Amino acid sequence: KMYGADFMERHIQKYNSIKWVWPKSLQPPNVPGPKIFCTIPHGLAPIGIVAYPGWSKLFGDRLNRPTAAPAVLKLPVISYVLKKIGYIDASSAAIKRSLNKQENVCIILDGIAGMFQKNNDEELGWVQERKGIVKIALTTGTPLVPVFGFGHSQLWRILVDPFGWLEKISLKLGVSVTPFCGRPFGLLPFGPPYREPVLLAFGEPIEVPKVEEPCKEQINEYHQKLLDGFQKAFETHKVAYGWPHKTLRLV
Repeated sequence: KMYGADFMERHIQKYNSIKWVWPKSLQPPNVPGPKIFCTIPHGLAPIGIVAYPGWSKLFGDRLNRPTAAPAVLKLPVISYVLKKIGYIDASSAAIKRSLNKQENVCIILDGIAGMFQKNNDEELGWVQERKGIVKIALTTGTPLVPVFGFGHSQLWRILVDPFGWLEKISLKLGVSVTPFCGRPFGLLPFGPPYREPVLLAFGEPIEVPKVEEPCKEQINEYHQKLLDGFQKAFETHKVAYGWPHKTLRLV
């Protein structure tokens, strides 16, 4: 049982007006088996995913397992809460175990790197080298679903140093050591997020064959389809969200 999920769904969803939109191809009974949802960007915290019961209610009657970096799941208190909600570590072995149990998996694909957005004219997705999840999908025959979280990058003011040391340390550790400010007016250190609306835009599911030992060419082929899926989801919904001027750059 995912303890605490109902509380988070009721309160965080309302606070940031979280909404989801998905294509008809993802609506049950389409894509009936387990799925791997790949979401970008991370932001300080990917709030759009926290309507946890919705993943199971909307995309088939199966448990959904969010993932977190192994380092995060070793932190006092935080690890206890996340595990009670149903998180697993974002390792290949843990993801495969959940898929073998016929559970969906949700991974924030750009990880901590997705915190560090450079300007307000473009969104960055650090996914060009994130091919491991594609190999997992191929070896298990599990469809991939690209998801873009509109608003994730706008919920806090991230404080970065001019030399990028905090960013490098965060990436090395797999957990953020970067200070941030929230409400009111981005002035309160470690304060609550701005009340920016969040839209989780699901792309078209990407069906993959089951391949015991996928080759580099197969991994690259389906990785490119995943990248194209992120771009399409972003371009399809950016005007409705209120970002007609923005672009998405995958790095």
